[in-house]
Amino acid sequence: MSIETSGTVSGIWRHPVKSMAGEEIRSTEVTARGLVGDRAYALVDTETNRAAVVRTWGAKLLGFAARFESEPQENQPLPNVQIAAPDGTVIAHADIAKQFSATFDRPFSLLSQAPEGLLVEFPKGTLGGSLADLTEAPLAGSAAPGTFFDLAPLHLVATATLEQLQAAAPKTPIDVRRFRANFVVQTTGAPFVENTWAGRTIAIGDDVVIKVTMPCPRCVNVTAEQPGLPKDASLLRTIAKLNTQDLGDFGRLPCVGAYGEVVRPGRVLHGDEVRLLD
Repeated sequence: MSIETSGTVSGIWRHPVKSMAGEEIRSTEVTARGLVGDRAYALVDTETNRAAVVRTWGAKLLGFAARFESEPQENQPLPNVQIAAPDGTVIAHADIAKQFSATFDRPFSLLSQAPEGLLVEFPKGTLGGSLADLTEAPLAGSAAPGTFFDLAPLHLVATATLEQLQAAAPKTPIDVRRFRANFVVQTTGAPFVENTWAGRTIAIGDDVVIKVTMPCPRCVNVTAEQPGLPKDASLLRTIAKLNTQDLGDFGRLPCVGAYGEVVRPGRVLHGDEVRLLD
């Protein structure tokens, strides 16, 4: 079995509350459920049993930044979170559900475990192929039951891909925050190298091994406004022009990055080597 050096970890991101702004960290524990603390909480509409996501609420959610009150630990109760609103107001954990229910005029609960049958909504045409008419689907996909991931517990993106997008769209600020990846992999050479990782096994650092499952399909999320990042509807068209992939039942979709599943858990540090194992 050959070992090819693919790059190094140049960014680690977790998102304490699904669809809100995340936080960059220097190290993380990776478990079978993904990064400890990633998508740990979600706002859930208790009337419809649907998660509040960017595709539905857009920049309204991305304008809020969630932070843990203390560092989350594996196999320990989740710490509380606090949320910084766009105007700088800090919302305490105990007030989050009430505040967002009032803001969005919906009966939201802040949950740390996805209830059975939890759905996520998206515009018609977000998926392709035989699924093109779908406007909602169950959360988690291949991730562990009860989690708040759209499809998989890990998400990687290569710096060469981000650089290519920036070159193709010089007027659009290309920032990893638009893509909400967990690991940014510093690479040189060809962009969209993540396409070639699908189906392969990758080691990160001394401990973690993951199986890359598929390129990551993109939707209008990447175009949404965020603090310091303007809305740009053209970005999705740019991605489609540069990297549309055949994702089987999902159809042909624009892709940036790749999804992965955890084969062997462990710790990942900023600067760790990333190696293809097969």
